[in-house]
Amino acid sequence: MSGHSKWATIKHKKGALDAKRGKIFTRLIKEITIAARAGGDPDGNPRLRTAVLAAKAENMPADNIKRAIQRGTGELEGATYEEVTFEGYGPGGVAILVDVLTDNRNRAVSEIRHTFAKNGGNMGETGSVKFMFSKKGLIAVEKSVADEEKLMDIVLEHGGEDLSDQGDTWEIITDPHAFEAVLAAVRAAGIPTVMSEVTMVASTYTKLEGPVASQMIRLLEALEDLDDVQNVHSNFDMDAEQMEHAAG
Repeated sequence: MSGHSKWATIKHKKGALDAKRGKIFTRLIKEITIAARAGGDPDGNPRLRTAVLAAKAENMPADNIKRAIQRGTGELEGATYEEVTFEGYGPGGVAILVDVLTDNRNRAVSEIRHTFAKNGGNMGETGSVKFMFSKKGLIAVEKSVADEEKLMDIVLEHGGEDLSDQGDTWEIITDPHAFEAVLAAVRAAGIPTVMSEVTMVASTYTKLEGPVASQMIRLLEALEDLDDVQNVHSNFDMDAEQMEHAAG
């Protein structure tokens, strides 16, 4: 299954994301702002509702959320962001999608192309890898806090698509429209999650080992560190031990 979801889970466990909380807030604010262009009421705007839920999960102050929505609707002045997805290949031929919100497309293209080249990858043409991914809801739960039967009941009752064993965690996949209902049911059952998001899930995965696997992690981290990058999706997989070592 998804090496990227394993990687995100490991970072959550290690608290690596806490060290980048300012950057997380910046990305969430940009997502709320662009989502609010389609309407400032979360009840009638699913993308905005998902973004606000993500911001609240990161304990973002309500005032920050409100201002981001007002910038999106035009009530407050702010930067104008362009939404772009770049495609490329990582070490070992891994497929990569890079979601960008930028106020300078030329800068974003240059930085992303340079980061790919510096870390054993290369930019691809539009459409070169995107066909391998589908938008899905993804929820990861530590095995120590919930059993398979209980989670399967939730998945079946609330419109989830799949429950899979990912070693230390259970991974729930949903249709994007069912994501909120499944997540709410998981939380209502008192089950904490290690990650929950609407993301791009690959149809097939490329297993990496040794130096190529380490190089892929370096590329992933370098792309995530770029200011214009919102999300990075990929179809790599590798042993959890190697990922743990890379996250150290």
